[in-house]
Amino acid sequence: MAVYTEVPDDELAAFVASYGLGALLSYKGIAEGVENTNYLLHTEKGPIFLTLYEKRVAPEDLPFFLGLMEHLAKAGLTCPTPVRDLEGRMVRDLAGRPAALITFLEGVWIRRPQPRHCAAVGKALAGLHVAGRGFGLTRANGLGIAGWRPLFARFEARADEIAPGLGATVRQELDHLEGHWPAGLEQGIIHADLFPDNVFFLGDRLSGLIDFYFACNDALAYDIAVTLNAWCFESDHSFNITKGQALLKGYESVRRLTPAEREALPLLARGAALRFLLTRAYDWLHTASNALVKRKDPGEFLRRLKFHRSVRGAGEYGLLEPY
Repeated sequence: MAVYTEVPDDELAAFVASYGLGALLSYKGIAEGVENTNYLLHTEKGPIFLTLYEKRVAPEDLPFFLGLMEHLAKAGLTCPTPVRDLEGRMVRDLAGRPAALITFLEGVWIRRPQPRHCAAVGKALAGLHVAGRGFGLTRANGLGIAGWRPLFARFEARADEIAPGLGATVRQELDHLEGHWPAGLEQGIIHADLFPDNVFFLGDRLSGLIDFYFACNDALAYDIAVTLNAWCFESDHSFNITKGQALLKGYESVRRLTPAEREALPLLARGAALRFLLTRAYDWLHTASNALVKRKDPGEFLRRLKFHRSVRGAGEYGLLEPY
């Protein structure tokens, strides 16, 4: 359960009162999520989320994250929006942690995405990229290619505990990606973590995007590559071309890819697979097996990385041709 910080009842009630939301009627911890402490609150004016930011989120990044959500919502993207208190503040201190109230978003995430869901996700991702153009703050991607080798160094000596030969595989991949990473692609605001559990649906209608705490500035096409990895592989680890085509078609209904972005997608997808392999491997080795948060298997992205390595050219993906 993702509740790392307990909040005393009286302290929480006083906190809510300072937002003009009426009385706090009830609250409960939220089990999903691994980065922060989350509560669902019920107030006299309706449900709302409380997030207490734990050590993985730097307090100095909060103006970017919360300001971005506010900016995107004003631009028409459906996403949770930070609530300002009666003095206009988005971030407050609660129980010794930076804290914010975030609007409640209706919907559920899809456990078994179909091509129609992928198309909707692609369209929403392009909408995010377009809406982000006017945002005034910037944040470097701390988990971009420049951060992968330093992250690997933190567990390199133990990498083969996860899978035999993993250390050598990662070293080879880092050498290749660092030597061939594309330059000159359009940059902008990216979500950087648009997995199925960060997208809500009501039936087949996409009702919103959540969890912007990895958002940053980077190549827009890299964000597409992350999303292809997250949405377009099956449980047997095969790549579903139909889903990939649907996702790109949805994306390009809002923003067309440049020829350079299309050509770079295979390498970007390879890099995205390595990025999530690295973070999951690090967490696998540094999270206790009896922790209250579930460790995510790095093998999933090791298999996806091997798929991307087996593709020799962009056309072999079956989704980079006109559709």
